[in-house]
Amino acid sequence: MAVAIQLDNVSKSFKGKKAVDSLSLTIEQGTVVALLGPNGAGKTTTVSMILGLQQPTTGSVKLLGGDPREISVRDRIGAMLQEVSVVDSLKVAETINLFRSYYTKPLPLDRLLKVSNLEGERNKLASALSGGQQRRLGFAIALAGDPDVLFLDEPTVGMDVSSRQLFWETVRAMAGRGRTIVLTTHYLEEADSVADRIVVINNGKLVADGTPSEIKAGTNGRVISFTAGSSVTTELLRAIPGIDDIEWSQNRVMLKSADTDRLLINLVKYGIEMRDIEIMSGGLEEAFQTLVNK
Repeated sequence: MAVAIQLDNVSKSFKGKKAVDSLSLTIEQGTVVALLGPNGAGKTTTVSMILGLQQPTTGSVKLLGGDPREISVRDRIGAMLQEVSVVDSLKVAETINLFRSYYTKPLPLDRLLKVSNLEGERNKLASALSGGQQRRLGFAIALAGDPDVLFLDEPTVGMDVSSRQLFWETVRAMAGRGRTIVLTTHYLEEADSVADRIVVINNGKLVADGTPSEIKAGTNGRVISFTAGSSVTTELLRAIPGIDDIEWSQNRVMLKSADTDRLLINLVKYGIEMRDIEIMSGGLEEAFQTLVNK
């Protein structure tokens, strides 16, 4: 797959302190990547360098094969940042049209109003919008140029449930058309459901990179649970390779393992009496906290 974003050994220092430390990252076109980390981890600085708003102290950043500051590159990207600034005295439609004018091939105004759920506010002053409506206006502005790469910084803060649903439907549709999407969010359930890939940084360093399932399984392990027959004992289970932990709840047993597929084969091989088998992994939030605490 073609590369949309390439960071090679990138570091950024402020007054001698590294906000980003030797970060290397490749993001292919057409993927949805969630960039996660605690406050102060270096997420905002990383995104700022990808956008060309800041320059790395060392290392190199490529966006769509070029310098992020090049006009030809900027014409193909969109960004929805946390703070939405609106122009006084401009209406919603006028604000969107202003940003449409900056791009070579902008999306139609009516389409932008629809995907941002602002059709009813098109003639309303942008400064009079509620906080959630201003977030949706920021989304319309980010999509104005029909970007190949879209950056979303805490995009659904302040949105109601229906607006969030429409927002993620639009994002998934964009990804389905081959667009690359990089998002930061504190709503980890959103990252889990929408992202193809999770990248976790802490103290400016890369600490985890993989699919949501890989991040959860690699950090929390996975659990096989089943209702055990009368012959199953803790001593019997301890003799089976691949079990990291055993927990009982009456006749229900939960076995933690790094490789539940292999463990299930071993359980059958050893003739363990079991029924109502379930395989589960921990949540992304639990995995995230484990990675950050490490």
